[in-house]
Amino acid sequence: MTETLPFGKGKLGFGLMRLPRLADGTIDVEQVSVMTDKFLEAGLTYFDTAYVYEGSEAAAGKALCARHPRDSYTLATKINAGMAKDEADAKQQIHTSLERTGAGYFDFCLLHALGTKNRELYDKYGLWDYVKELKEQGLIRHYGFSFHDMPAMLEELLNEHPDVEFVQLQINYADWENPDVRSRECLEICRKHGKPVVVMEPVKGGALANPPESVQAVLKAADPEASAASWAVRFAASQEGVAMVLSGMSSLAQMEDNLSYMDPAVFRPLDEVEEKVIEQVREALAAIPQIPCTSCHYCTGGCPMNIPIPDIFGAMNRLKVYNDLGGAKQRYKMVTRDKGKASDCIQCGQCETACPQHLHIIELLQECAATLED
Repeated sequence: MTETLPFGKGKLGFGLMRLPRLADGTIDVEQVSVMTDKFLEAGLTYFDTAYVYEGSEAAAGKALCARHPRDSYTLATKINAGMAKDEADAKQQIHTSLERTGAGYFDFCLLHALGTKNRELYDKYGLWDYVKELKEQGLIRHYGFSFHDMPAMLEELLNEHPDVEFVQLQINYADWENPDVRSRECLEICRKHGKPVVVMEPVKGGALANPPESVQAVLKAADPEASAASWAVRFAASQEGVAMVLSGMSSLAQMEDNLSYMDPAVFRPLDEVEEKVIEQVREALAAIPQIPCTSCHYCTGGCPMNIPIPDIFGAMNRLKVYNDLGGAKQRYKMVTRDKGKASDCIQCGQCETACPQHLHIIELLQECAATLED
């Protein structure tokens, strides 16, 4: 199926979520325009934005759509049911996106960030049928969904919606076997269903562009000239079934680095020696002290405060492993948005009784509350 969709030449997509910004907080459209030109000059064509990416669609309209012929690029956007007040509001998003970009149509439209928390909204609002209607109307060319959940749910969605044309997954070498993400299993499910995959978060929100020193030492020993980000992006692009890898580039320097190894004229998949380097990197990551939670969720069923303990520990481990306090806090806010916080713990102890790893969960939650809560 990959060959039937117009992802374009090469495997690098320009993710428009983390665009450079000026001192006043607005997107630096002038720099984005230069980045866009360089991207297209390299023969790459895939741009990815979303209704909920603040300022992104308007910037795409100015830097891309207003400056380049419509047949010279492909543009993806997303409909987010979780950000809509009701069905009409959800369905209006695509029209607002068309107004912001001036694109005329979208080559790709995704139902955004499917997961346990919002799955029912996409059914309730009839969005699975709506994207088919949009395709019939010529407002979009192809539809799929981006996914943030466990493999079993992905299998269910693809069984229920076999007409979906592609899937967007979080894939990177750090999350390949991560029990909270399970990238490898999700990719295998998409391959089984014959769905091409667009990769998001290949550098794990920037964490793998500046990984821990132990990881950098392994990478530099293997290739002193290659950037840490290049290993992460090439790993994702080397996987069978991956049609496109999005990189959320925030500067011209990042664009130039990405093009140095992802330009279609120079890209090469990881070879066997490089695959072994990635295995060594995973071992280095695993050796960094972190909360040894296996995400079995035995602790959460009886929690009277509905605290998502494994998810909170996953956020804390982002700080412990990658020294990324901002990313850890962002993850913490997301997983506790409609559930209990670490500070809500009443120290009843049922979680510690249930934990097969015998973790001191109460103390760990106190640490998470002190570190991650504002």
